[in-house]
Amino acid sequence: MATTPSDFAQYCCELLASAGPCTAKRMFGGWGISTDGLTIAIIADLGSGEKLWLKASEADVPRWEAAGGQRFTYASTKDGETVSRGMNYYSAPEDAMDAPHAMAPWARLALQAAVAAKASKPAKTPKPATAASKKVKK
Repeated sequence: MATTPSDFAQYCCELLASAGPCTAKRMFGGWGISTDGLTIAIIADLGSGEKLWLKASEADVPRWEAAGGQRFTYASTKDGETVSRGMNYYSAPEDAMDAPHAMAPWARLALQAAVAAKASKPAKTPKPATAASKKVKK
């Protein structure tokens, strides 16, 4: 069953269109926004309403922070500790939320971060055949 994106998710896709055609899909109670199979943003409500969080690379963290971006963090369900491991997303600058042209440079940064993250992952290797998979049925 397909889920129609929220109005906010659709608006965020419009804002991020300079990175490529975007799609929003349900993800962990929020939304994942992707283009060409790369997740460039997430939408999550951490208690103060839905917010757009853009993928960031470690090299660009100072730029995100200088623009007022906050790192995405969540409360761990394991021990209540606030963690951000593996969640290198930053809140979109407030002025960028007004129009696609204002979001364009941030959308490009998010796309570059997503491309770099994918490139840094090791390539998947095929699983070796097991004895059970080698049996020929007669």
